Amino acid sequence: MGSMSTGLLTKREKEVFNLLINNMSTKDIAKSLGISEKTVRNHISNTMQKLGVKGRAQAVIELLRLKEISID
Repeated sequence: MGSMSTGLLTKREKEVFNLLINNMSTKDIAKSLGISEKTVRNHISNTMQKLGVKGRAQAVIELLRLKEISID
């Protein structure tokens, strides 16, 4: 595995969650990043697995707590 100094999330996972907390839908995130909706869902799913949480809301709370993402 890579260095943990860069954080828990990949750059793309962080981008997805930063858009998610700005109230964007999966479809909007996909369009914004130029990726498929399935890829967006995969990024969200992978992140939830890393965190050991069961939902997007729990993932957001945990990522905020870990300072992986922030609400502007």
